[in-house]
Amino acid sequence: MSEVDRVPSPAAPPAVAAAAPEEKKGKEPEREKLPPIVSAGAGATAGLDRGSKGQISTFSSFISTVNQKKEAAENRSSPTHLVFPNIKNVRDLPPICLDVRQKQRISIDALSSEMKTPVLPEPILPVQPKTMKDFLEDVEKAKSSGDWKTVHDFYLTMFDSFPELNAAFKKDASASFNTIEDSGINAKFVNAVYDALLNTPQDIQKTVLKGIINSLLREWKGPRTKDDLRAYFILLQNPQFNNTSTYVIYAHLLRQIATLVEADHHFLVHWFKKLSQKRFKQLVERLLQFISLRLFPAKPEEFPPISKCSWWIPSASKVLALLNTANNLVHPPLIPYTDFYNSTLDHIDLMEEYHTWQSFGNSHRFSFCQYPFVISIAAKKIIIQRDSEQQMISIARQSLVDKVSRRQRPDMNMLFLNMKVRRTHLVSDSLDELTRKRADLKKKLKVTFVGEAGLDMGGLTKEWFLLLIRQIFHPDYGMFTYHKDSYCHWFSSFKCDNYSEFRLVGILMGLAVYNSITLDIRFPPCCYKKLLSPPIVPNDQSMPVGICSVTTDDLCQIMPELAHGLSELLSYEGNVEEDFYSTFQVFQEEFGIIKSYNLKPGGDKIPVTNQNRKEYVQLYTDFLLNKSIYKQFAAFYYGFHSVCASNALMLLRPEEVEILVCGSPELDMHALQRSTQYDGYAKTDLTIRYFWDVVLGFPLDLQKKLLHFTTGSDRVPVGGMADLNFKISKNETSTNWLPVAHTCFNQLCLPPYKSKKDLKQKLIIGISNSEGFGLE
Repeated sequence: MSEVDRVPSPAAPPAVAAAAPEEKKGKEPEREKLPPIVSAGAGATAGLDRGSKGQISTFSSFISTVNQKKEAAENRSSPTHLVFPNIKNVRDLPPICLDVRQKQRISIDALSSEMKTPVLPEPILPVQPKTMKDFLEDVEKAKSSGDWKTVHDFYLTMFDSFPELNAAFKKDASASFNTIEDSGINAKFVNAVYDALLNTPQDIQKTVLKGIINSLLREWKGPRTKDDLRAYFILLQNPQFNNTSTYVIYAHLLRQIATLVEADHHFLVHWFKKLSQKRFKQLVERLLQFISLRLFPAKPEEFPPISKCSWWIPSASKVLALLNTANNLVHPPLIPYTDFYNSTLDHIDLMEEYHTWQSFGNSHRFSFCQYPFVISIAAKKIIIQRDSEQQMISIARQSLVDKVSRRQRPDMNMLFLNMKVRRTHLVSDSLDELTRKRADLKKKLKVTFVGEAGLDMGGLTKEWFLLLIRQIFHPDYGMFTYHKDSYCHWFSSFKCDNYSEFRLVGILMGLAVYNSITLDIRFPPCCYKKLLSPPIVPNDQSMPVGICSVTTDDLCQIMPELAHGLSELLSYEGNVEEDFYSTFQVFQEEFGIIKSYNLKPGGDKIPVTNQNRKEYVQLYTDFLLNKSIYKQFAAFYYGFHSVCASNALMLLRPEEVEILVCGSPELDMHALQRSTQYDGYAKTDLTIRYFWDVVLGFPLDLQKKLLHFTTGSDRVPVGGMADLNFKISKNETSTNWLPVAHTCFNQLCLPPYKSKKDLKQKLIIGISNSEGFGLE
């Protein structure tokens, strides 16, 4: 068994998983000669709009694409030439051959653990030129004497070819290091050489770039050895690629890496995850900068015309996908997933990107939606909102057409989801209304409280959400259990005859996202992972939904004490069977009655031993988070997707769904101060200046209490504090009174306190002792 066989693959995303087995069947991951450019008739040379449209193949389809087009490719003309600035005798490299599947996310999460890699003979490497100590001594001598010849010769030799790179940096030149977990490269030496390079004379830096060009041209064709992969791995870390003058060379390096076969990508991913956080972050930032400057160049003339390099951005995006997968394989990740966001994309036509992703199946059109990890949550929210608005408009228009076709007078109310509820029967009325008006869920929401005059301009809608969530999540209601040690709610496993109220909670969450309302709901991250399993509701109603792979880490976010106990069981050094005397059976109390459940057939007769305890822990965790609450969560899942059903959900991570529903936990009170509106006060008034002096000096917990007191939630909408529309109004009452808040309008009513001390005292009392609309 090869080293690749022993590394389990990450789970494939839904859109990829179904296609993977068929694609890989019968395919040998041998390296084919790359074909020349695809003819313009196939749409391959359509170019990019500001660099955002191009060509790229999926990892799993690249080999099959090459096989299908090899014969035709041999008869095609040579590609258009690209010229490296200020560098002579540079031959061209063929662009990437493409095949983008409809609605498929580009991800190497689909790499199979059974992927075979060709075993090629390791070439005989040149003698290692210098040790790290020798090199550093040479650099110091050059700095003091001004004679850089020795250092120049080292760089000249080292970057002249892939074998020389390996000779310089391999820990053991005679060893193949044909493994996934160890690249065999002396990382400290690589870092030292690159750190010194930027401080060497220009002629040395130019020598390195020329050597890289020659290496890339020489190594373009033929199958890849592991030494070739090491060379790519080393070259990708070159800090010279921060400079836009090197972008033409950088682009060709990225293209060669992007067009490697899947097995080679598999090796690179596992080598990337071994990088230090600093070096890994530098790679990501360099690629993001490359994409941004290609989209919006400061000096357009320094790059080739966009029509001649439409493959630049697709190549960079594909290499970023490798780094993103590497980051996801490490726990905790090397860098936060938000570090992959490219804020430049917030300024392109996102809906065009989205529609390109949706509309063009097996064509050669590139879209950033194939790489959703680079799209910020703010940009994704825009895509989801506009997609929602288009669905709202489409459904409202159809209602209008239907009315007119029946020769009935149109009514403006038909354009909205109108909810009429009684405060005394809030849950039952809401459930009845949503059930009756199931076809109207994607219309704009408007709420009316029976017996109360008022036009819903957003305040009543928010109040309806706040009151309903408060009632449904109350412990006495029995639908959800609140876990005080994790500060979150989880689904009650009690069996019932009707799960429609769980569907109501799902609909509420969906309506909140659809109508840009932030909810004060505290579900664990596992909930949102289940909500995207799968992200698109399956057509086959018999297929399970809301089931995802879970671990004790997921359980720890809900029941930390139980998770700790299971972890102790796994690490117990004694005799598990004799000391714990447990079986594959669990017990749960339901309405005062103890019920038992077998974790596997005949579980009550199977003892837990040292040998099977891992299986026991996994089955127990799966039972608690999946099986015991399946009907409850399935109803919740279908409720959410009945409103939010959209391919845009495939762009989201579970953490991003949570932010869309509940807002972000990161507070920026300075941003709130800048966006606050005033009624009866001016921002220069003494009371307002006292207020901000006090609030900006609050610890985080008091700042959260203030936000919760005034808005009903201690979290921030995706768009930031500005989206809160926070207002401070003057309350013409006695300064002995406490502040008052109208959570439906994010409004704080502040008496004109005469001193900062008085304001601080009254404000702390007010925000710390109000009941609010929050949960426990």
